[in-house]
Amino acid sequence: MMPEQTAYSHLVVLPVAIPLAGIALTLLVRGNRRIQGLLAFASMFLAFATSVWLLVEVWLSGEPIVFHMGGFSGPFGITLVGDLLSCVMAVMSQLVLAAGILYGTGCRDKCAQYPTFYPLFLALGLGLTGAMLTGDVFNLFVFAELVVISGAVLTAISDDKKGTEAAYKYFYISQFAAMILLIACGCLYASYGTLNMADLAERIADDPDRPLLPIAIVLFLVSMMVKSAVMPFHFWQPDFHTAAPTPVHAVLSSVVVKLGIYGFLRMTTLLFPHEAEAIQTSLIVLGSIGAVFGGLGAAGTYDAKRMLAYSTLGQLGFIIIAVGWHTPLALAAAIIFAFNHSLIKAAMLMLAGAVGSRAPVKTAEFSRIIGLGRTVPLAGVLFIIGGMALAGLPPTNGFISKLAVFRSGLEVGGYYPLIFLAVASLVSLIYVSRAFQLIWLQPIPEDVTPKEKGDLLVAPLSLISLCLLLGLWAQPLVELGHDTATWMLEHRSDYIDAVLDSRDRFFEQTWEPPPSPLDPQQAPNDTGAQP
Repeated sequence: MMPEQTAYSHLVVLPVAIPLAGIALTLLVRGNRRIQGLLAFASMFLAFATSVWLLVEVWLSGEPIVFHMGGFSGPFGITLVGDLLSCVMAVMSQLVLAAGILYGTGCRDKCAQYPTFYPLFLALGLGLTGAMLTGDVFNLFVFAELVVISGAVLTAISDDKKGTEAAYKYFYISQFAAMILLIACGCLYASYGTLNMADLAERIADDPDRPLLPIAIVLFLVSMMVKSAVMPFHFWQPDFHTAAPTPVHAVLSSVVVKLGIYGFLRMTTLLFPHEAEAIQTSLIVLGSIGAVFGGLGAAGTYDAKRMLAYSTLGQLGFIIIAVGWHTPLALAAAIIFAFNHSLIKAAMLMLAGAVGSRAPVKTAEFSRIIGLGRTVPLAGVLFIIGGMALAGLPPTNGFISKLAVFRSGLEVGGYYPLIFLAVASLVSLIYVSRAFQLIWLQPIPEDVTPKEKGDLLVAPLSLISLCLLLGLWAQPLVELGHDTATWMLEHRSDYIDAVLDSRDRFFEQTWEPPPSPLDPQQAPNDTGAQP
């Protein structure tokens, strides 16, 4: 008998199903780039709208929305779970993905003309959204692999001659991370006989002394660090992100790296809360080092996109440290920072790409785009606002993010990590100011003739406007962050019950004890027939 589904159960399927349908539609019209781009944007924007709807339903009800694929109840089938954390991450990801596709429609890269560009972009969104909403560790691995494959192909077809090399680096490093994650899944399944997150969390809590559990935790942690390019697993990230097409790079460096952050949050609040102390210590140490290292790397590089790629390493340090502090305020700060950083970084990368598109040969190297910002003064204004957000200055959303992190650090007495974060914030202001001076304040060299037209600014203008809006009106996101943190810390059992209650109903509805011959109520009516 099919397990019962709630009235809104199918809502959690739509953010995954709509991009999948969009892939098919864009392949059908692959001969017309304009229609293909419009269909891709419409698909992702519709998926984003359904994710917002899902988030509102979960936030107002206070209960996760669960759907069991094929009617098989948890933990036996494939389960999609929309709780506050997964819904926030899905909304964040699809908002930036929609902006990335919008930028791609006005992008002059040759690779954006390929008939497979938009289907691959939607596949990237499908994988990322599915990884956030899945309730199963193995399917997290499957969706993450879809992200890797689509991201690697999109980078390999880049106009940049180094795109193929960067794609190979990303693919093989990601396969290493995938192998580690798959071995971790094997260790967990061998120990507990399940990979459903809710069922796994329940069984680990009941028996946390299985010998393979520590190995699985370490492997899971390393895999998520590679996916987020956390120091010292960062070495593939600058080359890969620098060579990717601008709309792809804007997504990869802003939301794809958040997949590892999502993994850290699930590890410390749902799967391994009793073993979380060692994980948190590791995150605080690596986050502190990464915050400064990423900032210094950004300050010393030769390319605007590469600068922003290193900047991501530094900004992720803030989030990782907040996850490591693991208080309600700190987890709320991590969620707020992750959401705001995604908007800021995607917009900044788009602006760097827009200026680079005005160069005689499209590039973001500082030596070739000196003064070219003068041809797009609006981009300069947007870059200043985005730079203020990266440095954490008011009235931008970056100020709200860093204020939340510093408040949570003072609450736990994490003064040494706060020193590292303060230095990283100062360095971010330095490298952004340096980039602005080179691109917008320096005169254009006499031997350089800028192109008359370049990439359109609609997408970065929209994102920077959101950055200002969330800085001036931060209350909704702050409240959402606090409610999500409270949900993760105090309602772990509610997540488990929401997924596994259907299992109990399934057994109650499909299994009944056989009738007893000694029970007179179970005896057949006496009709006078002889046996």
